[in-house]
Amino acid sequence: MQSDMDRSIPDVLKDIAGNLQQIIRAEVRLAKVEVREEVAKVKRASIMMAIGGVFAAMGLGFVLVGAMYLLAKVVEPWQAAAIVALATAAIGGALVAIGASQLGQVEMPPPRTITSVQENIQWAKAQAK
Repeated sequence: MQSDMDRSIPDVLKDIAGNLQQIIRAEVRLAKVEVREEVAKVKRASIMMAIGGVFAAMGLGFVLVGAMYLLAKVVEPWQAAAIVALATAAIGGALVAIGASQLGQVEMPPPRTITSVQENIQWAKAQAK
């Protein structure tokens, strides 16, 4: 085996390129593991939020029925139901519009991550030359 002092420059550069490839592969593997962990957290949180959402929707339904019965003391029952339905639909439509606007601002994949990976690849190519 050659000592470090006896190695040629092309051999050293090949080792550097090989090491850089291993580093980049390791970074990609780490990123995959981190993403999987985060996705698992999101999944658990989403399940809890969905269950909570079902109960909240049921509670809201009873509040709306109560509002309808209260309003029915002032106007006809069918009018009370229509008023509550229209108000609920208007609020729901506004919330959907706000959510759609916010969803349009999401950038996938994250631009900083892509830039970082591209810089690493360019640096590795420059080192291999």
